[in-house]
Amino acid sequence: MTSVADPAMARSHSSQAVAAPVASTRDIRLDFFRGLAMFIILCAHTPHNFFTSWIPARWGFSDATEIFVFCSGMASAIAFGRTFDRAGWSLGTGRVGYRVWQVYWAHIAMFFTIATILAGIDQFGSFDKTYIGSLNLWKFFADPGPQLIGLFTLTYVPNYFDILPMYMVILAMMPVVMALSRINLWLLAAVIFLVWIFAQRSVLEWLGLSEMHLGFPAEPWSDRKWFFNPFGWQLIFFTGFAFMRGWIPKPPVNQVLIIIAAVIVIANIPLSNIGVREFGFDWARDWRIANGGLFNKSDFGILRYAHFLSLAYLCWVAAGEGGAHLKASGDGTLARLWRGLLAMILKVGQQSLAVFVFSMVFARLSGFVMDQVGRNTWNMTLANFIGFGALIVVAYTVAWFKSHPWRVAK
Repeated sequence: MTSVADPAMARSHSSQAVAAPVASTRDIRLDFFRGLAMFIILCAHTPHNFFTSWIPARWGFSDATEIFVFCSGMASAIAFGRTFDRAGWSLGTGRVGYRVWQVYWAHIAMFFTIATILAGIDQFGSFDKTYIGSLNLWKFFADPGPQLIGLFTLTYVPNYFDILPMYMVILAMMPVVMALSRINLWLLAAVIFLVWIFAQRSVLEWLGLSEMHLGFPAEPWSDRKWFFNPFGWQLIFFTGFAFMRGWIPKPPVNQVLIIIAAVIVIANIPLSNIGVREFGFDWARDWRIANGGLFNKSDFGILRYAHFLSLAYLCWVAAGEGGAHLKASGDGTLARLWRGLLAMILKVGQQSLAVFVFSMVFARLSGFVMDQVGRNTWNMTLANFIGFGALIVVAYTVAWFKSHPWRVAK
């Protein structure tokens, strides 16, 4: 009897799982856009940061979270997909499990670091607000025993700390996805879509099946679920995964698709936060209230998917084949500056987990400092660029440690 751990199974079902992996190395576009997402995420999590007026989330339904999750799916197809292909399903699952373990402890460490910083500020300073309250950590500090259990079992997940738990669950789904891909790709697509459907609260309410909504409890004292529902967000992750595996062919570059994608992106602007707040589209405000389920961020509504794929296609076209348009040629000053900046963005994208955790900590510290000195255009701009520089330093430092320089030192 053939098991899914047997690499020969993939060959015997080649007529069903029709596409073989097409990527075995990292794509410059992957690291570039994931690096950009890290800078956007820092801006988005820094309190009262006017830079957020220019991030994708203000001009359409999708934002940097989609970039991060989609690109993580692509990166996972390269990093883990090759292990499944080369070593079989069991060892591939083991490697995924090890990554989940790493992310789990990164999540725990991030929580305690931020909670300790906020508690220290409240303990040793006298300020106009209580900083543990800024992240709604009252329950944790008031009754830490039950919340510690919830923290370690992921049944207590405050909103600021919900991205990594979502990522862990999606990673844990990967062995099932790889097993199904060896049976039939259409079956795999159906399962992914069905899981997404049962994560859509608005759809289930319309069907009268709201009690079947998939999700995990976020806190023991209420019925609130994780803000980032992994069963919804797995759709965008495994879309990126499927593109990099070759299960979905890359879209052609043609004028018709470019126009369609551009129309979708532009049509999002009146319905966006900017459209409602700055351009005065009152009808859009009413539409958003009536149709919130279509772009719900928690469950990953379908319009977020459509907007992101359209924007991603335009960026993919603009970057050129293999990221050719990102690589500046020539020896001029601007070309050299761009190559240096590009190298730093790529490095940030390559070390996204460490950079993300650091950015979440730095954002709270930056917000505290800005509360004390006051926010204006110049010092907020300076704070953002200090943060960007810090992310770059962290990325290069982590890469240096990962290179194990002591192994060759003499």
